Amino acid sequence: MSKKQNYLDILRSIQKEPEITQRKMATSLGFSLGKLSYCLKSLQQKGYVKINNFKKSKKKLGYIYKLTPSGISEKTKLTINFMKRKMIEYEELKKELDDTKNK
Repeated sequence: MSKKQNYLDILRSIQKEPEITQRKMATSLGFSLGKLSYCLKSLQQKGYVKINNFKKSKKKLGYIYKLTPSGISEKTKLTINFMKRKMIEYEELKKELDDTKNK
């Protein structure tokens, strides 16, 4: 899976459930916890995600993830590019199927 696809999946997950734990997000996306942590830090450094502690506990288990305006914009761009790739794949498969039927 490409880095852009990983970022899109994470941004979509954050938008859907901002209070999700990293462990739960990693499990739902099929990522290791380390991979998710690395990607979240990267998204935070790029300014796409803000990560805030909302529980004042020593364990620091309570975080809330928020998409920034640039994060929303990036998610939109990634979604559009994803849809373009899928439409190209669809057209290629449709052509292959038509060619197979015509033979």
